[in-house]
Amino acid sequence: MRGPDAAGHGGHTPRPAWRQTVMLVLNAVIVILPAMKEHRMADDTVQTELERLRAENEALKTRATKGISLKVSEKGGVSVYGLGRFPVTLYKEQWQKLLDMADDIRAFIVEHEAELKTKQKEE
Repeated sequence: MRGPDAAGHGGHTPRPAWRQTVMLVLNAVIVILPAMKEHRMADDTVQTELERLRAENEALKTRATKGISLKVSEKGGVSVYGLGRFPVTLYKEQWQKLLDMADDIRAFIVEHEAELKTKQKEE
């Protein structure tokens, strides 16, 4: 082990200032590069999500112009919105039975036309 040098540094040669600066910069790069990559990936994810939401928004606008929309209910049924104040919700088996009866329902409406009322459109 060597004794203190002329500058009194206990036998260790001090690093030049430029070397310390380079080491600090390299350490910063090692920390910053992965963070930048994650940030770039997060930006890509955000951009993808933004595009998905824009497409969904356009689909909803198109559906809204029709006035009727479909949604899966909390309990797993099919809800039809836009027919009245509340949605009409049935399970898929019920909808299938009802759709199978479409011709019967149309015939029933024609047969009972005089007895049936028409709901006035809300303005």
